[in-house]
Amino acid sequence: MKNPWQVRAFSKTLTLARSRSSHRRFSSESSTFALKTVTRSNFDSSLDDLRRHVRAADFVSVDIEMTGITSAPWRESLEFDRSDVRYLKVKDSAEKFAAVQFGVCPFRWDGLKESFIAHPHNFYIFPRKELTVDGPSYEFLCQTTSVDFLAKYQFDFNACIHEGISYLSREQEAEALRILGLAYDDKLANSQGHLKDAREIPLESTFDVLFTERMKNRFRKWRDWLLRTTTEESQFEANSNGSIPHFRTVFFKMCPALMLNGFTSHQLRLIQLKEVNEDLRKEVERKVTAAVGFRHVIDLLASEQKLVVGHNCFLDLAHIYSKFFGPLPSTVEEFASSIHKSFPYVIDTKRLLKGSSIIQHLMKKNRTSLSSAFAVLCPQIANTSNTSGLASRPCVKVEVQVDDLRSSSWNSGAKHEAGYDAFMTGCIFAQACNHIGIDFKLHSPSTELAKSEKLQMHINLLYLSWNSGTLINLKTGTEIPESGSQNYKRRYPKIVFDNTVLIWGFPSKFKPRELRECICEVFGPDSVTSIYYLDETAAFIQFSKEEFASDFLVLKDTLEMRNDPISVLHPLAKLLEGGSTHVGNYDIYKQICSSPIARVLFADQAEAVGIRWKTEVEGETEKPEMACLSERVSGNPNSNFSSKSVTGKKGEVVKDLDCKFSCEHVLDSLYVIQSPHGKQTRTV
Repeated sequence: MKNPWQVRAFSKTLTLARSRSSHRRFSSESSTFALKTVTRSNFDSSLDDLRRHVRAADFVSVDIEMTGITSAPWRESLEFDRSDVRYLKVKDSAEKFAAVQFGVCPFRWDGLKESFIAHPHNFYIFPRKELTVDGPSYEFLCQTTSVDFLAKYQFDFNACIHEGISYLSREQEAEALRILGLAYDDKLANSQGHLKDAREIPLESTFDVLFTERMKNRFRKWRDWLLRTTTEESQFEANSNGSIPHFRTVFFKMCPALMLNGFTSHQLRLIQLKEVNEDLRKEVERKVTAAVGFRHVIDLLASEQKLVVGHNCFLDLAHIYSKFFGPLPSTVEEFASSIHKSFPYVIDTKRLLKGSSIIQHLMKKNRTSLSSAFAVLCPQIANTSNTSGLASRPCVKVEVQVDDLRSSSWNSGAKHEAGYDAFMTGCIFAQACNHIGIDFKLHSPSTELAKSEKLQMHINLLYLSWNSGTLINLKTGTEIPESGSQNYKRRYPKIVFDNTVLIWGFPSKFKPRELRECICEVFGPDSVTSIYYLDETAAFIQFSKEEFASDFLVLKDTLEMRNDPISVLHPLAKLLEGGSTHVGNYDIYKQICSSPIARVLFADQAEAVGIRWKTEVEGETEKPEMACLSERVSGNPNSNFSSKSVTGKKGEVVKDLDCKFSCEHVLDSLYVIQSPHGKQTRTV
């Protein structure tokens, strides 16, 4: 039974449909023309136009629409996630979900009009299998909330599935060339008729190899000569001396051809075999080049090394790498190093909005979502009422050009269509540059915007995940603290990962309050700093001391190995009911997150990955002695438990923290318990 919020979709079975034209019509007070929408029917011509615009651009903004974000509630970017785990969750998202629309918008500064010229392009893409090579059809996940979101903004599913541009990654292209090359070798070997004798001629002798190479050069010179002249046929023939056979240019079916004179039958077979191989090789390359499809756009952006602008775009870059380069690296450091080689200059406008005190003042308390930032910073372009006072301030003018149509007051209002979102992103960047002191009126075509001194503190700094305060420097691959007055505010005490224990598979009746009571009876009322539920089957417990965390792992494993009155009456006994409770350190959590297996519940994921030990510490099962642990726990003055007594005053609980779990309210799972180390009781 599939979950209502998630379905598995195959490349030929997604049939959501609401047909509309391939160009969306819109109007403004001064002009009406169509947004540039590109499908496979107009891709080749649009690519030529885009190539020209990108080469002339000062920067290029991009945006991607996807079929989902998270494959399970616990794969959300959670506040207990370390940066390496956050990357693993982004990696999982990019690998499991499809990119169905790609927006590209080159911006060029026009010094004469003192405005930017934007060329928004909206590409429908679909992972269609274009080549007849072995291997399964593409498959991807859909999250119903994401698909519903696309439908709400009139996404054309018919255009995507039937007319979407297919693509191959660089790795897939290399593999296709190899496989198809082998297939055509077999085709040649199995050919019949007049090629039978030719295929049986191995190029074993040095003479045969030299002769074949000489013929290749001769034919290449002849083709070059045809391109240069059509009236000096004798000049080419004169290049042949008496020591080698004659070539004579003739016309065959109204096309230039070479007549070969004076060759032996063996030499003619070698020439014929060479020509057949050359034709088959070109046919393979032609098919694979056509199947590369939309990746030609990515190759264009990478080769031009332009400043690339996105909004909260780390996930976008992960999709670009996964879809068009190859399998994502296992670590964020490797990913940053690799993507930086192709895109050396990247600006995240979300980071720019938060990282500049000037822009923070202009934004006031407004949200930094794409549409909100566009409305606040670009009121003249967005044609919206604005109370921030920016409408009266000088702004950077932006004109839009689609083919031969151009407007200085263009606004489609088509939010969350990738092409328009890329346009909004570029407009936000242009206005932000103006506010931090970049004067475009002094800008010349020879000036590289990416090397502007005022942008250096923002370039290549991206938020690691879509709801994170963690910044990654793409140039170095290192995590850096976020600066600025609107830093990411933690809603719980500072996390100490060495003090944190992961527990899963416990009885479903357990609530956060009961879990804390159970543990505090043993380790004392101030032993637990916070409890964070991943879902109804798993939780993080952060202890106030590292030794409490290690003792908990030891104690839990020891109790399960014993079957005596102390174990049965122990406060942790009810937590261990059913024999399915597992515990591990933070590295076990990372190991589970790194698996490509997709299970909705965390406990099911852990079992599928193969984490079945009762207690996991860095992959090893702990089997300690009870005596050593009893001494440490009973020696703790804050503990309400000893080997002689299992009763005592329970630690004070602030309030009952009952919760309900659902994929739509997964962030409700964070609970912070009052202790001498913190005052909060619950955070969402």
